[in-house]
Amino acid sequence: MQDNKQAARDLLGFIDASPSPFHACGEVARRLEGAGFRQLEELESWSLEAGGFFVVRGGSLVAWLLPDVGEPWTGFRIAGAHTDSPNLRIKPRPDTGRAGYAQVGVEVYGGVLLNSWLDRDLGLSGRLHLRDAEEPHLFRIDRPILRVPQLAIHLDREVNDKGLKLNPQKHLVPVLGLESVDYGGFLTWLGDELDVDPARILSWDAMLHDTLPASLSGAREEFVVAPRLDNLCSTFEAIEALIALAGSSEAPKSIPVVSLFDHEEVGSTSARGAGSSLLGTLLERVVHVRGGGREDYHRALAGSFCASIDMAHATHPNYPERHEPGHHVAIDGGPVIKVNANQRYATDATSAAVVVDACERAGVPHQRFVSRNDTPCGSTIGPVTAARLGVSTVDVGVAMLSMHSA
Repeated sequence: MQDNKQAARDLLGFIDASPSPFHACGEVARRLEGAGFRQLEELESWSLEAGGFFVVRGGSLVAWLLPDVGEPWTGFRIAGAHTDSPNLRIKPRPDTGRAGYAQVGVEVYGGVLLNSWLDRDLGLSGRLHLRDAEEPHLFRIDRPILRVPQLAIHLDREVNDKGLKLNPQKHLVPVLGLESVDYGGFLTWLGDELDVDPARILSWDAMLHDTLPASLSGAREEFVVAPRLDNLCSTFEAIEALIALAGSSEAPKSIPVVSLFDHEEVGSTSARGAGSSLLGTLLERVVHVRGGGREDYHRALAGSFCASIDMAHATHPNYPERHEPGHHVAIDGGPVIKVNANQRYATDATSAAVVVDACERAGVPHQRFVSRNDTPCGSTIGPVTAARLGVSTVDVGVAMLSMHSA
């Protein structure tokens, strides 16, 4: 149990270090480099020996291990996850306010559980592009600087009977301070906070995060309580597995790959999302540096397998009727194989059998998830990756409660 708690605490540290997809990639890169992996630049020409390598493109990262033996058409074993989480992001012209308050305009990113962002101590993180700087500047402010105040029950007497209804344009505007306090506007304040000349700031990707640290909870500390579990939990697992494999004396029979994508929560259609050419291009380059051509690349894909590792809905104790009967999913019940006949998940009988067999050989229990017919099913990078590469893919999840909560 103590080893499990130590692993959980390592996960907590990883999540606290990763308030944005850019910070997540930075933390992954730090861990990979500590394990001997080398970062490659996409603009460079590659000539690689055996070893571990990775590429970062914004908030996405792909890492792999090259064996010193094998044919150019050797298949890949891909573990895919995503670095982004639903949140609130700063608008290009953020300065606003009412009733004597200085406020900041935000845009809703992804499927945010809106009420969970109320009355929280919110920090700010992301990246800045600065004039005369070649690389973006990562930043994080972990002190409580922003807050979205909830309306008092005295002013909404029916909220407990009729439910809370939030308009994301009107009701999610966080308070930065009082208008009577001169902070010079958001850009000036941010420059002062980061010791950067505001005139050098060209643009930003800035997002809010809860400043409360991740923790262990429960009577025996059996729960991990953290923001961004969807999907930093799977990001952490995939990278730790790859690092462990790099330190193993047993040579892998296939080429292990971890692909961590940004923009999953908004459909994956971007220059660095799962719908982009990022993964396919890098895999083809790996085949090329091993002496293979286009034909070898297609042969490698035909012999490859992908596990899309995301989170899964554990059966909620207060809302069991919202779950498919006969498909109970427990937080401690093992990996969840996610199935959807309409291909919102990429799992089919063939790819599911691979996971079932692996679990049985490892002595690990497994579970299966399917949505109710009257409840829309979410999706993952699984179907996007499967369609993009034509690779047999399974969607697997880690059971959790309160998905998409701040």
